[in-house]
Formats: sequence, C-alpha cells, structure tokens
Amino acid sequence: MPDPWDLLRLLSDPTRARILLLLGKGEVTVGELQEILGMKQARISTHLSLLRQSGLAVDRRDGKHMHYALPADLPPAVREVLAAATRALSVDPQAQSDLRALRRLGEKRRRQTEAHFDLVAGRLGRSHCPGRSWEAVGQMLFLLVPKVRIADLGAGEGALSQLLARQAEFVHCVDNSPKMVQVGRALARKQGIRNLDYVLGDIEKIPLKDKSVDIALLSQALHHAENPRQALAEAHRILRPGGRIIILDLKAHTFERARQLYADRWLGFEPNALCDWLEAAGFRDSSARAVAKEEKAPGFITLLATGLKASR
Repeated sequence: MPDPWDLLRLLSDPTRARILLLLGKGEVTVGELQEILGMKQARISTHLSLLRQSGLAVDRRDGKHMHYALPADLPPAVREVLAAATRALSVDPQAQSDLRALRRLGEKRRRQTEAHFDLVAGRLGRSHCPGRSWEAVGQMLFLLVPKVRIADLGAGEGALSQLLARQAEFVHCVDNSPKMVQVGRALARKQGIRNLDYVLGDIEKIPLKDKSVDIALLSQALHHAENPRQALAEAHRILRPGGRIIILDLKAHTFERARQLYADRWLGFEPNALCDWLEAAGFRDSSARAVAKEEKAPGFITLLATGLKASR
C-alpha cells in the first residue's frame, strides 16, 4: 500500500481519480473504461498499471478480458482518503458524467441478458445452454435430499444410488441380478461409499424390514416386474409412516421389441392406472405425469409418479 504522500500524488491526477471512483463501484474492463472515459486504451492501461503497482487496484482475468476493481483489503486509512476524494468528486461534472455512463453500461448489460432469454423463452430446454446438463442439474438436486434412508428398488448397478448416498443417511440397493449386485458392490467399494449396501432380492418380495425406509425409489424398474401391483404393495410395507414412493417409468407404448431388447414385462403404464394402483396399495395423494419425451423413434415418454404413506 502507498504511503499517504504517494496516495495523494496518485489521486492528484484527474484521470486516475476518475478511474478510482469507477473502480469503487465494482469491476470494470479496460474496454468499458474506454467507453466511459472516452480515452484511448494505452492511456487507460498506463493509469491502471500504476494503480495496480501501488496496491490500489486488483485485476482478474475472465476469458480475453481483464476486470479491475478496488482491493477488498484496503487499510482503513487508505479507504478514508479515497472516501474523501470521492466526496470531492461528487461536485465535479465530469465525474458525475462518468457515473451516469457507468449506470447506462449496467443497463445495457441487463438489456442484453433480457434480450437473450426473451429470444430463447419457450425453447430453453431444447437449446444448447453452456454448463447446463441433466447430470449437473441432478448433482445439484441431490444436495437437496434430506438425511433419510432410501430403498432403490431394481437398482441395477446403482449409479443413481451412489449419487444419492452422498447426501442420504443410508441407501439400500435391491436387485434380483447376482451379477448386478456384484458389480454394484465393487463400484461402491472403489468409490469409498460406506452408507450404501446391495441386497440380492426381488422388488415383489423386498428383503427389507417393515417401516424401515423413508423413500422407496423405482427408477425404470416397475415395467420389469411380473406383478407391478405387488411391487407397489411391498414398497408401501417397507416405508415408514409419512414416507414417499417415487417412480420413474415409461408411459404406455406399442414398441413390442422392448420385450426382447430390454427384457420388459410391461409396455409402460397409463398415468391414471398407475395412480389407481398406488391408491390400491395404500398410498394417498398419488400423482403421475409425463416429464420427458425422447425425440428419436419410438419416442418413449417418461412418467414421474409419487404417493405418500399415511403418517398414521
């Protein structure tokens, strides 16, 4: 940090004082300072270099641009001097013009952002959005999972369960394939996941105790069951009072080859029928709705269904 005399010398230059006034309002780039001050890049860069060397400015690279701002850790004495300089500039017409230009620049940024989202409104989910992926969104949503016990019924290798286990109290994976259970256990050991176990068993006769879990999850598993209604009754049995069943499955379709290609027993389910089955199994507040559709043939539609076990 500069000593008081160096600080006063730096502030004695009107251009540097104007720049410091703008840096005090937030980050700005050299290009933005050019637009506000109406000066050439070389002149502005020279002043910024002096301010940076003296500890009165910090920079941050973002892509091709360098962003400049006041340091967050300026000593109180330096802040007092800068505050006095700011008050002195409050009556300077040129400095006030700079601040108005800065506000217009901020409004311009906001308009550009609004124009972009106005343009893609209604098709955002179908357009490329950098950084937006279902994997990333899923990772974020898993952080919202409370510390509960979950049964992943028909878990397969347990990829979903391994993500859930990062936040849940405990996850039980149930699958009727010995090979799937073997692979799942190996993956869990490799990733060091300790609050997850794999149980060999059928979703129509779940090897878990009554009232032992808070969430029963059936993700693309119900259409493999011989008797889906029995699987729902079993999910109800293992849920604690107030627990929830969550089902992701296919809406009824006519793609017969799914029986051979994917070992499907059922060609999906109608939403109303699924709700009826949930109610018959003892669940209340049941719902089922389409949440996704594949663009490629045969155009499978995914249903999300839920139901609650009575708290008493």
